[in-house]
Amino acid sequence: MNTSLGAGKAVALAVGEKYHLKFGKDTIIYAGMPSDEVYSIAQKKNSGYQGYAWNLFYPRNRREITIDGVKLYIESVTPDEIAFRVG
Repeated sequence: MNTSLGAGKAVALAVGEKYHLKFGKDTIIYAGMPSDEVYSIAQKKNSGYQGYAWNLFYPRNRREITIDGVKLYIESVTPDEIAFRVG
């Protein structure tokens, strides 16, 4: 699901799917769960034709995160999918 929904909207991403946070902000990609208690989100930054990305790791019980100044409220996370709301 490659979507850009407004604030407070629910978003669900399967592993490898991307979501553009907001205009002028980065794109995130759900990278799954490297262990039972940790999930990973890749943050991708673009600049013209060039870009780079890095993985962010969070404990499974962490329900509020901020990426590129945008708050995400995690509703559920499994090895295959993450569901969150954009704040």
